[in-house]
Amino acid sequence: MTIFTLLSIWDVAALAAFVALWTGYTIQADRLTGQGHSLLAATARARRTWMRSLCDREVRVADTALMGNLMRSVSFFASASVLIMGGLVALLGAGDKAYAVIQDLPLTESSGRGAFEAKVMLLTGVFVYAFFQITWSLRQFNYCCILLGAAPMPEAEAAVKDRFAENAAQLNALAANSFNRGLRAYYFALAMMTWFIHPGVFVAASVAVVAVLYRREFRSKTLRALNAALPP
Repeated sequence: MTIFTLLSIWDVAALAAFVALWTGYTIQADRLTGQGHSLLAATARARRTWMRSLCDREVRVADTALMGNLMRSVSFFASASVLIMGGLVALLGAGDKAYAVIQDLPLTESSGRGAFEAKVMLLTGVFVYAFFQITWSLRQFNYCCILLGAAPMPEAEAAVKDRFAENAAQLNALAANSFNRGLRAYYFALAMMTWFIHPGVFVAASVAVVAVLYRREFRSKTLRALNAALPP
């Protein structure tokens, strides 16, 4: 018996739509970012400017503080992912009570205990994915810290500083991209939580998440402000 045999045809269809929306949005977001039309692309330009300016400073205390702030944000979500996964595993252990609570909610579709546990396991899988992305982001930011310690001094040749700035900014941007993917998983996990109510609500919530993410990453006032403040 597999997870999918425990789900109704509507549950499987909703899950397929969820996967298609998440995958499709990720592909489209990566394409637009590559064309320079996203928050990640805008901040990537800022990272290059930051790393190049760093090479002209002898005192780099502010730079290490900025890097520490970035890492603390990532660490918070890494810790939160562990707690959430632990809570979901505990939820499986108290399946009878949790299932009864879900079934007592208004507008909740009646489903079997097996379907409930399958949904919890799939939701846990989303947070496992988020955990791996976020912890990989944290490791990459650690590597960025090592590069900061090896940054050229102000008297170094301009070509050396330019090469360092380009590669350090790229590593920093890769870390940000991994964090963004992990954070995106949180948004889609919120949509997946509505699956316990009804498959139709699950699909609607997934579409809403895509709309919110698209607006924030590609049509937000924040993006316009960043583009206006940064060189092309």
